[in-house]
Amino acid sequence: MADNTTHPPRATSNRSTTPSSTTFTDFISSGWAERPDVAPEPREQTPFAAARRARVSALYPGKRVIVPAGSAKVRSNDTDYPFRAHSAFAHLTGWGADAVSGSVLVLEPTADGHDATLYFREAAGRDSDEFYANSDIGEFWTGPRPSLAHVAADLGLATANLDGFAAVLDAVDADTVVVREADRDITDQIDGRRLLAADSEDVENDADLDLARDLSELRLVKDAYEIRQMRLAVDATKKGFDDVIADLGEIVAHERGERLVEGTFNRRARADGNTVGYDTIAASGPHACVLHWTRNDGPVVAGDVILLDAGIELESYYTADITRTLPIGGTFTEVQRRVYEAVREAADAAFAIVRPGIRFREIHAEAMKVIAAKTAEWGLLPVTAEESLEPDAQYHRRYMVHGTSHHLGIDVHDCAAARRDLYLDGVLEAGMVFTIEPGLYFQPDDLTVPQEYRGIGVRIEDDILVTDSGAENLSIGIPRTADDVEAWVAGR
Repeated sequence: MADNTTHPPRATSNRSTTPSSTTFTDFISSGWAERPDVAPEPREQTPFAAARRARVSALYPGKRVIVPAGSAKVRSNDTDYPFRAHSAFAHLTGWGADAVSGSVLVLEPTADGHDATLYFREAAGRDSDEFYANSDIGEFWTGPRPSLAHVAADLGLATANLDGFAAVLDAVDADTVVVREADRDITDQIDGRRLLAADSEDVENDADLDLARDLSELRLVKDAYEIRQMRLAVDATKKGFDDVIADLGEIVAHERGERLVEGTFNRRARADGNTVGYDTIAASGPHACVLHWTRNDGPVVAGDVILLDAGIELESYYTADITRTLPIGGTFTEVQRRVYEAVREAADAAFAIVRPGIRFREIHAEAMKVIAAKTAEWGLLPVTAEESLEPDAQYHRRYMVHGTSHHLGIDVHDCAAARRDLYLDGVLEAGMVFTIEPGLYFQPDDLTVPQEYRGIGVRIEDDILVTDSGAENLSIGIPRTADDVEAWVAGR
């Protein structure tokens, strides 16, 4: 391995034409202007990340905590997916889209708590082979990397060259915990060293699982910086939806209009953010009945509705998650409008009860009261709405099998490792951010519904902030009533 922390650089191809003579090496290593390395002011999130690390330190007294950023994942052969640092690493360092792959945050225990050090591969000199010959990390290939001093000032963290992480690994003992899924190589090395230090042949990973849980639960209540980022992510996402509506003429004219929807939205995501927060769902016609339709290869036909579920992830990694269902021709049919307004009523009912002190699962229950009532009213259920709501019945769930809400933040499904009693059964607190996203999906071959309903899928999804006295719909500025949506589409 090239170092002790990450996947080894790929072997140089035997077809490489990079010159290797001493003459060339001397020439390419000289004649470069000096680059001033001016220390930046700490970024906005620096004090918030420090406060988060302090909370982790308090949870793990006397334990070494290792949080890797991870490495780029191979897409095919010698091409990678774009690198995205592990969310826990980004949350605790404040380093998002500009993070250097292979970096590691270490909280080293002290008598007073922990010393935090960020290990990363700093910029190599232009007199090194890496500069021009290493296609994985060389500056000629991937761009310059920041200096230790620059990152230390930027993030308010002590920094060290990645080579120094080898000494941390050598010190690993039973009181070391690691975010296991962040970097396979680091985890394997830590497991091996803990096994050597253990009294038995078995090493439990329970402490690592506890760390993953605690880091997830740390994000349940957002701080002021995170809430600002969520607002910005929603604002950028609204622009992406506006772009799609503006392009509807071209979209409808293309045989794979869903791909154009995806491309239009993703262009905005790259222009105003880091990327999309998740694969865009551009589901037109019957595709809207497929909950995670990301193939996006169908036409967009006037007379149908299109379900667009999309969110923009900012450079900080915070992402929106919005769904709107649009009448492609500009006007809902009578049945489409009936279904749409039923879903909106369910969303509004769920939002109306949100306030500190209620349990998270109550949001879903409130939305389901409306879904059950509407599907019973339309004659789709073999029982009454009240009977369908009984735990051992749930007939209405045939038409909405997913949950109504999930936490949202630096991950689109944020806080996923949190305990049930703090998530699904948890009590709402001011600062929590989550979605409300009821839907109704009538599959095109579902014989339990009348023909006119078949092939209609509707979801309305908003991003909700719990406040001290109630709740705020962060995405209320994106049209959501049937009338407003029709006017939105017509106004393109």
